[in-house]
Amino acid sequence: MKVLICDDEALARERLARFLNDLEGYSVVGEAENGRDALEQIEKLAPDIVLLDLRMPVMDGLACAEKIAQLPEPPAVIFCTAFDEHALAAFQVQAVGYLLKPVRKEQLAESLARATRVNRAQLEAVKGGDEGGNSGRSHITAKTHRGIELIPVDDVRYFLADQKYVTVRHGKGEVLIDETLKDLEDEFGNRFIRIHRNALLALHFLDGLELVAPGQYQVRIKGIEERLVVSRRHLPELRETMQKL
Repeated sequence: MKVLICDDEALARERLARFLNDLEGYSVVGEAENGRDALEQIEKLAPDIVLLDLRMPVMDGLACAEKIAQLPEPPAVIFCTAFDEHALAAFQVQAVGYLLKPVRKEQLAESLARATRVNRAQLEAVKGGDEGGNSGRSHITAKTHRGIELIPVDDVRYFLADQKYVTVRHGKGEVLIDETLKDLEDEFGNRFIRIHRNALLALHFLDGLELVAPGQYQVRIKGIEERLVVSRRHLPELRETMQKL
């Protein structure tokens, strides 16, 4: 995979290039000092991935990422920044990673692996917004011990509310976010269904309904062992929805 590094600090570029040289399957094809320079390099070099700083002169990282997202075949973007307050804006420009400086090699490797799995067609689908029936954000942002993580909504199995936080269960584990289940339901209502007052289930991962006791049901979820309880109140709507799938 061809990688372009964009950062206005030479030492930061050198650090990332050193990490990439240690990782198999990635090669640095160019470097840029600002967003405008990065766009020129992308046109010439056609990288698969761009490691992009946020605060730079001439053109900052967010403005650059907006331009990248409009390209016919955009490379995947991973932000590498010292500022955590721009994570929400990152997924709006289709970033697949958001790493906080000082970037660690293990974190970089994980983000590169995620970027590698995002193909051109998926990026175009994300850029298309509501086309195809999808709505809302393409990614959920969560602050974890590894920094800022962007979880693709398409990879979310369920949202589970517990007091003031919501657990986001995805293909590789779970994270906590400080959002309400009601807001998530309003945003992603055509992709998730409420099965309990504290649970939203992704329709794409609904695998079946199980009777566990008289009048008590659970749902099976594709790819994971967990089961979620279905409340009696939401059972009729779930059954009706399953008949349409």
